[in-house]
Amino acid sequence: MVKKTLIKTIWVMLLPNNKQKTKLFEYANTARFAYNWALGREKEKYKESGEFTSDGELRKEFTQLKKMKKYDWLNKVSNNVTKQAIKDACNAYKRFFKGLADFPKLKSRKHTTPSFYQDCLKIQFTDTQVKIEGFATSKKKKKQKLNWIRLAEHGRIPIDCKYINPRIKYDGINWWITVGIAYEESAASLSNEGIGIDLGIKDLVTCSDEHKYLNINKTQKVKKLEKQKRRLQRSISRRYEKNKKGECYCKTRNIIKSEKKLLKLNHRLANKRQNYLHQTTSSIIKRKPSFICLEDWNVSGMMKNKHLSKEIQQQGFYEFRRQMEYKSEWNKIQVIIADRFFPGSKLCSCCGRMKKDLKLSDRIYKCECGNVIDRDYQAALNLKKYGEMFLKQQCAG
Repeated sequence: MVKKTLIKTIWVMLLPNNKQKTKLFEYANTARFAYNWALGREKEKYKESGEFTSDGELRKEFTQLKKMKKYDWLNKVSNNVTKQAIKDACNAYKRFFKGLADFPKLKSRKHTTPSFYQDCLKIQFTDTQVKIEGFATSKKKKKQKLNWIRLAEHGRIPIDCKYINPRIKYDGINWWITVGIAYEESAASLSNEGIGIDLGIKDLVTCSDEHKYLNINKTQKVKKLEKQKRRLQRSISRRYEKNKKGECYCKTRNIIKSEKKLLKLNHRLANKRQNYLHQTTSSIIKRKPSFICLEDWNVSGMMKNKHLSKEIQQQGFYEFRRQMEYKSEWNKIQVIIADRFFPGSKLCSCCGRMKKDLKLSDRIYKCECGNVIDRDYQAALNLKKYGEMFLKQQCAG
C-alpha cells in the first residue's frame, strides 16, 4: 500500500537585528513592486492582444528593466524574490479568468502584508538560525553573518529535508517564516466510538462523550485585555479629536506610540484565542475517535444578528472547523458535516420527538417522555447519531 504524503506548514517567529530588519523590508518592498509591475503589464498586453503573457516572457522583460539606471536598486535584491512575485501576479490574473478568484488588486504599501519568497533549494536551517539568500554579497565570514537570522523557537523546523514554498511575512510587529514540509501518512489506531460536537456561545464546544470546553472570552484574563483595549481606543480617539486641524486629523508621535500599543494588544488577544482553539482541537483529536460529526453553521448569516455578532466573531467557528478538518486528515479520522437544517437541539435524544417552539433562551430541554437534559449536550448526542447513520448509509451504498 502506497503511503500518502501530507504537507505540514510550520510558522516560526524571527529575531532579526536592525540591519536585518532593513533588509527584510527592502526585500518585501521589491517583491511588492515586481508584483504590481507584472500585473500592470498583464493588463496592458491583454487589452492590446486579448492574450495572456507567460511569466517567462515577463521575467525576461523584467531583466531588461533591471539594466536601466533608474531601476538599478532592483539588483540589490535576490533574483528569486522578484521571479516568484511575477509568477504570483500571473497566477492571480489567470485564476480570475478561470472563475476561481476575484480580480487581483495592486498591492498597497499601507494595507498589504509585507512578504516575500525564498528559494526552497537555497534556504538553509539550523536549530537556532535560518539563512536568507543575498543579504550579504561579500564572502567574508563577518559579512556573511548578516545572512543568518535567529529563530525564536529552537529545533522547530527539521534540518536537511525538502522545504516547500518558504515565505517571510511581517504582521505589523514581528517577522515570521512559514515553510511547508512533506510527511508520510502514519497509521493511526482509532477507537470505535465517534464524537458529535456542538459549537456554541455559552461554551465553545460540547462533546457527546461529556467533555466540555469553556468560552475563553468569558475568562478574567481576556476580559481584562478587552477592557484595556477599549480604554486605549477611546484615548487614541480623543487625541485625534484634540489635534484635528479643520477637516484633517494630525497624527502625533504620542498617537503613533498608542497605536503601536493597540496593535500589540490586538495581536495578544488574537494569539490567545488562536492558541485556545489549537489546544481544544488537539485535545479532541488525541482521543482518537472513529469519526467526528460537526454542524454546518451559517456563520455569515448569524453575523447579521447585531446582538450576537461580536461573540460569534470572537469564537472563531470557521477556524475551529478548519483545524478539525486538517488535523483529522493527518490522523485518518473521518469528519462528517451534518446538514445545515438538521434540528440537533430540538430533537429529543431519547424518543426522537421534535420541540418546534424551543427558544434560544431555553438552556434545558424538557420532553414529554421525561427526558430533562442540557440542550447543547443533547445536540452533541444527536450529531453523534447523525454520524452513525451517515456511515451506515455509506456502507450500504
